[in-house]
Amino acid sequence: MNWNPLNWLEYAVSWVLVQFHKVTGLIFGESSGWAWAFAIVGLVIVIRILLIPLFVRQIKSQRNMQLLQPKIKEIQAKYAGDRERQSQEMMALYKDTGTNPLSSCLPILAQAPIFFALFQVLQGIAMGQAKGVLTPELVEQAQNAELFGVPIYAYFMGADETPNPTATRILTAVLIILMTITTFLTQRQLIVKNSAKDNPMVQQQKILLYVFPVIFAVTGINFPVGVLIYWLTTNLWSMGQQFYVIRNNPQPDTPAYEAWERREAAKRAKKNGGVDPEAPPPPTVAPPAPRQQPKKQTRSTRQKKQPGQAGQPGQQGQSSTGDTPREPGTPEPEPTA
Repeated sequence: MNWNPLNWLEYAVSWVLVQFHKVTGLIFGESSGWAWAFAIVGLVIVIRILLIPLFVRQIKSQRNMQLLQPKIKEIQAKYAGDRERQSQEMMALYKDTGTNPLSSCLPILAQAPIFFALFQVLQGIAMGQAKGVLTPELVEQAQNAELFGVPIYAYFMGADETPNPTATRILTAVLIILMTITTFLTQRQLIVKNSAKDNPMVQQQKILLYVFPVIFAVTGINFPVGVLIYWLTTNLWSMGQQFYVIRNNPQPDTPAYEAWERREAAKRAKKNGGVDPEAPPPPTVAPPAPRQQPKKQTRSTRQKKQPGQAGQPGQQGQSSTGDTPREPGTPEPEPTA
């Protein structure tokens, strides 16, 4: 037997695939393409469950990166002219805090060997070779299995070798497009909703946002239908898993965290009769000053305030007693008894 470093992984992947095929074969038929397609979906579920610890580690590392932003900015400002010293200080900071800046790639990197093993198993089916725990009978069943008239081992560039080249090209093209779109949306979900604006890693994530879909679109033309189904399913799983984590446990200082705070405030207010007990008190406003009512004046006082009533013509503002006119703003003299 020709062994290679990933032989054991081919056995593991093919064993999981066969176990799920035993169940799906009872529903769709052993030679049905749908039975093998759903067996691949089952393989994805098992793999992603096993990768949950890596996903949790990824989330923790991303949170640590967010908390380290003030220190990272200090290092960048302190050693702005020395890139080598800057890199050394940042690596020391990552080591001391147990933070891995590349943790966001861990789930993808961990799946790469599994992805390759599944590729080898499906390629063996196309060539009539039993890989892993597959028997010649299972290989023959898989060769006869078709999905929309397309064998599960068919790929875009090898469409002419299939019974229906046109259907093969259409199905593989649709799966490649869906795989590319879901890869883009999965990366964008992290950047838009769960990344702070001042995070220096955002720029690198934006580069990956466009690099990964292009890579999958270019290389996807050589992926068998079964591998395309695997990667499309794992993208959908990632989107759902990220949506749950971002909604319920977002990183601080991100749009998702602000939305989470608003939802929590609404829940607290609903439990307390429309009032959020944790909300800050509204600013106090001073009450308006009481309105001063004008004092009642006698008729004689009002007459004295009207100029030119008691004096000679042309001498306005002079009283009947011959007093000189008062300066504006001087108080009215008290009337004598």
